[in-house]
Amino acid sequence: MTRGALKIATIGGGSSYTPELIEGYIKRKDELPIKEIWLVDIEAGKEKLEIVGAMAKRMIKAAGLDWEVHLTLDREAALKGADFVSTQFRVGLLDARIKDERIPLSHGVLGQETNGAGGMFKAFRTIPVILAIIDDMKRLCPDAWLVNFTNPAGMVTEAAIKHGGWKKTVGLCNVPIGHRKQAAEMLGIPEEDLFFKFAGINHFHWHRVWDKEGQERTQELIDLIYGPKQEQENHLKNIFDAPFHYEQLKDLGMLPCGYHRYYYIEDEMLKHSIEEYERGETRAQVVKETEGRLFELYKDPKLDYKPKELEERGGTHYSDAACEMIASIYNDKRTDMVVSTENNGTITDLPYDCVVEVSGPVTAHGHEPYNWGAFPPAARGIIQNMK
Repeated sequence: MTRGALKIATIGGGSSYTPELIEGYIKRKDELPIKEIWLVDIEAGKEKLEIVGAMAKRMIKAAGLDWEVHLTLDREAALKGADFVSTQFRVGLLDARIKDERIPLSHGVLGQETNGAGGMFKAFRTIPVILAIIDDMKRLCPDAWLVNFTNPAGMVTEAAIKHGGWKKTVGLCNVPIGHRKQAAEMLGIPEEDLFFKFAGINHFHWHRVWDKEGQERTQELIDLIYGPKQEQENHLKNIFDAPFHYEQLKDLGMLPCGYHRYYYIEDEMLKHSIEEYERGETRAQVVKETEGRLFELYKDPKLDYKPKELEERGGTHYSDAACEMIASIYNDKRTDMVVSTENNGTITDLPYDCVVEVSGPVTAHGHEPYNWGAFPPAARGIIQNMK
């Protein structure tokens, strides 16, 4: 990558998350010499692109920065000469997600954006598009990094690396960020004073935690968060808060991902999802209403900062993680992050060339995962089955 003025392209630029992305760049203005930000979308997303693009320009002006913001429906123009490309698009828009969730539930099986039949529907629609984007990148920005947080992030990232051949791809998710913040809060220890190891696949990982004295705090956290006397707190706004089985987690000796509820508490989660379906309140339907309110806010010509209401959208921290990823690659910061990347032996229970979601520092040459090794049998069987 050439040093100097950066061109960053975001595919799915009309997303409701874009203000958080712009806020993340502004926070890192001294780390990233940005010259151009290109927000690209499709014809069906043109109105949202214009609304959120105007807001992005107001945010940058309010920060006293002279960055150029380009709004376009021309993907090739956005990609040409880009240094970083982030992807946050939804093929078929939210109406397709509503179908992803409602069609499986109408048959009494799980429909969810990244899990069950709904996740597969979304993957089938999304993977051809990410591969087409990579074909364009090979011609137009062959040295660019691809930062993907389009769901289902694990499958999309694996397609980009294994089938698109784009090795400079990293996949991001906001779920581990929430788990890190939760652990720090429960232990009363600053997050930077804890050491985390996450391992698994996207929306299906476990983690362990140590303090600065080298003491593992995982079992203590299981007690604090999931113990019989605790009111279990689920920081994920898009998942029903069914309680985990405390004895199961104590036996596993690892902290679960919020999405493990769909596998460990399957009957209760499915029952709740079917009830939401029957009320016309699946997550996608709720999100569509939330997005409508957000874009009404974004239209305000005086609004030049990320509104608090965006946190209700359910994916908070996604975009800030993307900005930190870009800053860490550009500056070789070696920020410790949880990333979907090539396994390369990190998890011995999964194929060497598959994509996994693991912890490690982000360097100028990409993510360097910490070795995890083998899972205990109860986790090994279910993750191999899932993969």
